[in-house]
Amino acid sequence: MQQTPGLVVATVVAVMIGGAQWARAALLTVPRVPQAALAHVELGRPTLPPFSYSVFCLRYEAECRPRRFFRGGPIRLTKGRWAQLKAVNSAVNRAIAPQPNELGLAGEEWIVNPHRGDCNDYAVSKRHELLQRGWPARVLLLSEVVTSSGDHHLVLVVRARTGDLVLDNLTPQIKSWSQVLYRWVRMQRPSDSRLWATIGRPGA
Repeated sequence: MQQTPGLVVATVVAVMIGGAQWARAALLTVPRVPQAALAHVELGRPTLPPFSYSVFCLRYEAECRPRRFFRGGPIRLTKGRWAQLKAVNSAVNRAIAPQPNELGLAGEEWIVNPHRGDCNDYAVSKRHELLQRGWPARVLLLSEVVTSSGDHHLVLVVRARTGDLVLDNLTPQIKSWSQVLYRWVRMQRPSDSRLWATIGRPGA
């Protein structure tokens, strides 16, 4: 059956309107993760800190000094701060010779700036160096993760406005937390570094 031009135009318009309505309805049903959630680690319920961290705080009281008032959020990562972050990460990675802990919990000891050490020593040393340079404790968060081989591993997470960054002794690169292939376990709370919380990827 032959359709008149007016009828064809009306039909096309109706299809376009119906398609647009269907598209809007489809968008409403697709789950969307806010960009902020991808950028920053989502803290979960309170949890106990690693036992070795408690021992570390007895040895290095100044590193774990409580801050009663939580002021400000993630830090603005200026060019100067970014350069400083890369310099500290690189310097600590070079200064400490890797020495795996083969004794398990019996040999677990977190030391600032040793000549030889494991992941724990790298992480606390980087945090120490940044604290010495005036970085606020609220944005320097020790975090426990599990590697693909099943080993528990400690990294330093730096909370910037653009997203959480990972300083790791296993790579010279500073990466976004959502880009590293680890299972996240627990992390210090920004409001009080003595308190820890469970963590995980958004949607996990």
